[in-house]
Amino acid sequence: MNLLVVNWQDRENPQAGGAEIHLHEIFGRLARRGHQVTLLCGGWPGCAPTAELDGMHVVRAGTRYTFPFHARRAWRELATTHAFDLIVEDINKVPLFTPRWGATPVVGVIPHLFGGTAFQELPAPVAAVVWLSERPIPLVYRKVPFQVISESTAEDLTSRGVARERIEVIYCGIDSAGYTPNHAERAATPVFAYLGRLKKYKRVDLIIRAFAQLGDTSARLEIAGAGDFRPQLEQLSASLDLGDRVRFLGRISEADKRALLRRAWALMLTSPKEGWGITNLEAAASGTPVIASNSPGIRESVRPDVTGFLVPHGDVDQLTRSMRRLADNRALVEELGTAGRLFAESFTWERAALETERHLQAVLKHGG
Repeated sequence: MNLLVVNWQDRENPQAGGAEIHLHEIFGRLARRGHQVTLLCGGWPGCAPTAELDGMHVVRAGTRYTFPFHARRAWRELATTHAFDLIVEDINKVPLFTPRWGATPVVGVIPHLFGGTAFQELPAPVAAVVWLSERPIPLVYRKVPFQVISESTAEDLTSRGVARERIEVIYCGIDSAGYTPNHAERAATPVFAYLGRLKKYKRVDLIIRAFAQLGDTSARLEIAGAGDFRPQLEQLSASLDLGDRVRFLGRISEADKRALLRRAWALMLTSPKEGWGITNLEAAASGTPVIASNSPGIRESVRPDVTGFLVPHGDVDQLTRSMRRLADNRALVEELGTAGRLFAESFTWERAALETERHLQAVLKHGG
């Protein structure tokens, strides 16, 4: 197949996150399987206009904020020299409405849709733009097959009017060879961890408040990641008199990420909504339990009372009780971690890539 993949960013972008990891892991594998893959995405100040990444030819147009205004023109230029079989639009921010670009068939890939959660992160006018931009999806993409990464996102799409038979659920994979347990690296005293962006909608404040109620002065909370909400989280920690029991690690290397997941007694994730929650599976692969909000997307990456605990979103007291169960019982940490490793081993990027390949080939064969 000759594929044009459209996403706002590639994995080298300083703002890259889980959506970009998902894209490169899958379509990089398809490129290595002999398919021709071109990635059209936005750039950043000073970046190279083109690159070769993971076997894909990357073309950058505009920046994070101007990409929608450059994308269609860049597509037209590419189409003069490439006979694309499919456009695969990774809809993880504002949709680009690629079905209106021309006659080339489109497949939509959706990690998750923001819906009303946009108002928890963005200023009201910007959130309204994001919310409104998602409203036409059932109309503009009405003939488009979709790939989603969770049943929760599939349910979200069907609730908006997309026919369920046009939606294929393909779960993410993880690097279970790189993320492995090492009981010798587990911290001697309880460590709870958060790993991800420090954005308002991620609700890391709930984790800090729950930790403050724990009352175990030997425990500590380590928060890894960068984002514009870090100053407010640091202020909250200071206001709760947590001192050096809460550490803000900033953006960490891959090696440090693996070490954090191995030494933690639990990973925490308290977003109101995620596409999947890939860090939950990375923690599970590392033999570490997860405590998370029982939120769309997230709930599918945790097996309640088997690989960790799911709590009602926003329930700080319940978060604290779950943390205390682990802090008081090292054996339970290891029991949940062992089950988590077995659970994580079933999620591989190779499987995700093969399922993606089969779906795209079926779309071409049957014309959508």
